[in-house]
Amino acid sequence: MRSVIAGLPGSKIREVANAGLGRPDVLAFWFGESDEVTPEPVRAAAAASLAAGETFYAHNLGLPELREAIAAYTASLHPAVGAGRIAVTSSGVSALMLAMQALAGAGDEVVAVVPVWPNLTAQPEILGARVVRVPLVPRAGAWRLDLEALLAAVTDRTRVLLVNAPNNPTGWTLTRPEQQALLDHCRRTGTWIVADEVYERLYYVPGAACAPSFLDLATSEDRVVAVHSFSKSFLMTGWRLGWMVAPAPLVEALGKLIEFNTSCAPVFVQRAGLAALAGAAASVPALVHRLRACRDTLLPALAALPGVETAVPDGGMYAFFRVAGQGDSLAFAKRLVTEHGLGLAPGAAFGPEAESWLRWCFASRDPQRLLAGVQRLAGALPL
Repeated sequence: MRSVIAGLPGSKIREVANAGLGRPDVLAFWFGESDEVTPEPVRAAAAASLAAGETFYAHNLGLPELREAIAAYTASLHPAVGAGRIAVTSSGVSALMLAMQALAGAGDEVVAVVPVWPNLTAQPEILGARVVRVPLVPRAGAWRLDLEALLAAVTDRTRVLLVNAPNNPTGWTLTRPEQQALLDHCRRTGTWIVADEVYERLYYVPGAACAPSFLDLATSEDRVVAVHSFSKSFLMTGWRLGWMVAPAPLVEALGKLIEFNTSCAPVFVQRAGLAALAGAAASVPALVHRLRACRDTLLPALAALPGVETAVPDGGMYAFFRVAGQGDSLAFAKRLVTEHGLGLAPGAAFGPEAESWLRWCFASRDPQRLLAGVQRLAGALPL
């Protein structure tokens, strides 16, 4: 076994969740998914596909009709892209790994904005690349980008800049001027931008259909790969379906990589994706409305607790906060679940930059469940 594989850390979120398994009394907010099931039309489309016997291989890059539908969906939010720039993948995380396989290898430098979901920084490390971490800076509970520090970190030695915005776990979102500055800089250095934009629709700024995207600024020739997933905005976490928007020559190469990784996404899952896109004009805004209500229920209640530092995020589905005097986030999260029946994700799971913080997924069908969780957290705090 390669030493880098043997040294991969286990999931600290799973470690906390394992401490609460089998306990029906635990209020669990540790994983990054809604407690709503996938909408019935999406499930019905998959069932119909299976009933029709669609159990065979598909094109490496996805069903042509799904690629066309994704291109049309993208064009409803951003400048138009052709289906030839779309690669369908077996999950968003698979898309991220494929992008890294295509762009970074042993000895290459990858710059990542952190804290971030740990899979993103582990992927280039698995491939032997060196990851340079540029941390966001917390100010009064809100996380902000030190743009000058990031620009200084990205040089002509940097193969890939990895940015997740809206960010998991912090909720930080790039501004349009920041995106333009990064794109201009990476054009000069020849650096690829891999933009994890899976949370772009979970954006709560009034009047905005989605968060700022690099697709709004980049040309078809720019070294930009935008990664998306059906998991969050379409309530399809268990289906494992995602896509990438990339320059057409890279998409052709990605088809080869998909063959060597998963061959293709299952046809019945792609049919479900088609149904999700067909209903997106109604379902996604309705979901965002529900999540905004959850956010606006949870965040003020958290901020009212003594010693809690947090801020209302513009995007994503998480409250990220810290409690004064609780430096070891893993130990605190374990104590919350074992002694108070409250399941949260420790900040340490997202990198050392987030130690002492906790992540709370607020994607819940019942906002009152969130308030019940706040009461349990209050019971764990010093009087």
